[in-house]
Amino acid sequence: MEKAIKERYNDAILETAMRRYGIAPGQVCPLDGFESFIYTFERDQGAYILRIGHSRRRSVSLIRGEVDWINYLAAEGASVARAILSERGELVEVLDDGQGAHFLATAFVEAPGRPPWEVGWTPELFETYGRLLGRMHALSQGYTPSDPACQRPHWNDDIMLDVEGNVPAAQTQVLARFEALMAYLEALPRNRASYGLIHFDAHGGNMLVDERGRITLFDFDDCNYSWYVNDIAIVLFYIVMGHEDEAAFTREFMSHFLRGYRRENVLDPAWLGEIPYFLKLREIDLYAVIHRSFDLDDLDPWCARYMQGRRARIEAGVPYIDFDFASLAEYL
Repeated sequence: MEKAIKERYNDAILETAMRRYGIAPGQVCPLDGFESFIYTFERDQGAYILRIGHSRRRSVSLIRGEVDWINYLAAEGASVARAILSERGELVEVLDDGQGAHFLATAFVEAPGRPPWEVGWTPELFETYGRLLGRMHALSQGYTPSDPACQRPHWNDDIMLDVEGNVPAAQTQVLARFEALMAYLEALPRNRASYGLIHFDAHGGNMLVDERGRITLFDFDDCNYSWYVNDIAIVLFYIVMGHEDEAAFTREFMSHFLRGYRRENVLDPAWLGEIPYFLKLREIDLYAVIHRSFDLDDLDPWCARYMQGRRARIEAGVPYIDFDFASLAEYL
């Protein structure tokens, strides 16, 4: 989170947000949040999440676009954590930060269940995961924002992707690799069957699994217009981490994930060949975000593991996963 946002936040902002959502004093519990202040709360015997972000990151219209899509997906039967109205009937509450800008409060139904790594990943859960993303991508093809002014950005908008602004200028080879990758991706074809609104961060940390094995996805803060295969690549990017034999796990996971996906959406198997490029995009983007958000001399264990040798791998053009993705066509 930006230092400037942290410095503007205070108890009065939280108390105002609580009043707007009818939350009794002392009835919020803070959670870890990377880009926003996150809390759990209970109201009317229901469990909810309160998120307080800032207009320096996302405008009011962008957040309205986010919750509009979430609630469209929920209304059409996708298992996502829907947004709820405030006491004043608003999906986004605007709170003055005292310095000419605003904190923006939104609230969501709390997803039921436990993190997937606590439940335990299984082939059945991999398939459920694929079905959920397939369902979302199918629904995305028929989605039109209820307010044209609340359109979400595209994947290459500066608000979503700012590698040049975050990677040190001296790292010319990293920046050259990124520039060449962007030129390749921006030339890819776009049509309704391949390109639309995606989650863009649908990893295991943004979902919970209930006792029936149902996945509920949340945290749509990064949703944007991109290729559906990009969403799939991002899922793989995170779930493969920590596996000694990445190629073997990729085949195991993707075989089940894609079987689930094809039950809900039709995607041309030719797109599988683009996965390495989208994996590389996420690899470089995450590398840049860590440069932006953390002290490289004092990284947490997860970031430290990720950054170890990462610059050299990017500069050398080493694939994030060495795998023949076209071989997965039989599952899609």
